[in-house]
Amino acid sequence: MRRVRPAAVAGTFYPDDPKTLAATVDRALAAARALAATRPPSAAPPKALVVPHAGYVYSGPVAAVAYAELDPVRHAIRRVVLLGPSHHVALDGLAASSADAFDTPLGAVPIDAAARDTVQTLSGVVVDDEAHAAEHSLEVQLPFLQRCLERFALLPLVVGRASPAVVAAVLDAVWGGPETLVVVSSDLSHYHGYASARRLDAATAAAIVAARPDAIGPEEACGCHPLGGLLETVRRRGLAVRLLDLRSSGDTAGPRERVVGYGAFAVA
Repeated sequence: MRRVRPAAVAGTFYPDDPKTLAATVDRALAAARALAATRPPSAAPPKALVVPHAGYVYSGPVAAVAYAELDPVRHAIRRVVLLGPSHHVALDGLAASSADAFDTPLGAVPIDAAARDTVQTLSGVVVDDEAHAAEHSLEVQLPFLQRCLERFALLPLVVGRASPAVVAAVLDAVWGGPETLVVVSSDLSHYHGYASARRLDAATAAAIVAARPDAIGPEEACGCHPLGGLLETVRRRGLAVRLLDLRSSGDTAGPRERVVGYGAFAVA
């Protein structure tokens, strides 16, 4: 039987009605494309993105800025390696899923079983469906990917306590060519006042652009472990990180007394 991981946060983090969800994502992307039109065009399409993972009303506008970068390569990308932090299960290393597909209100996204088999041979990688069952950091990215890409297979990995070297080894194994996109899901600072968060997140964004995983811990980014692996890969491969957007929930939909920071970055 085909095993499908059902959507866990549809109706809470994002709309559960397919038409409403598609319209919500498309509006965010349209606003992001209008913003992108005011900036110089990027020299190369992104190989990787860093995107936030809160409810769409909060982080959706920032995530859309990153996903709008995929427009020139929407037909070329056939595989997405998606990494995000574990919010519900204590985990050492990285957890793959045994599912054949991940479901969203926009349809099922097939799992790249061959890529999963590849990473399962690596140190620190296990199959753990419990780690995926309620995890939102990966799920909230899927409707954006479904609206931005023509069709793709998915390798979803929940990342717990793992060194940059361990995560980088996994990325190396499935890095591929222009058909493969890497997406790292992470929010930035949590529950500081608006002005303090701006200062903290600006410093974290500078560390991300400088590819300095040593400067980013859990207080700076909840996805510090997958992010650290990506930045280690950036350093090894001589790539560059570009800051696309930096805001907080105080800029989008929330009060300013206790905000969560969101950043959008592209790697090429």
